[in-house]
Amino acid sequence: MNDIQFIEHNGKRAFAVIPINLFERMAAAFEDLNDIALYDATKAADDGFCFPGAVLHAIIDGVHPVTAWRNYRGLSLEELTTIAGIHPTLLLQIENGTENGSTATLQTIAQALNIAVENLQE
Repeated sequence: MNDIQFIEHNGKRAFAVIPINLFERMAAAFEDLNDIALYDATKAADDGFCFPGAVLHAIIDGVHPVTAWRNYRGLSLEELTTIAGIHPTLLLQIENGTENGSTATLQTIAQALNIAVENLQE
């Protein structure tokens, strides 16, 4: 066993001096425990929604989020406008960035794409 030295203060153990090899093993174990706790917390907070890599990469490359999601869902511009009940010109303007779209319009598009409206924000 490793030799541990104790330092007392007012007659009570106040500090422990441990060999470096024991300290390094303990530090690694604590880091593992922190990683496990972080993983558990993240897993518990998971709402089940995953942001697809194809959508994320498209948005990072400068594609409008509506276009990225529409392409990911395999919908043409015409198909999305039909499902969402909006005019094709409006959708084209939103995807091109010349029109922001009202909150109601974006909500309609999000519902048609089966995502939260927050996922359409640039």
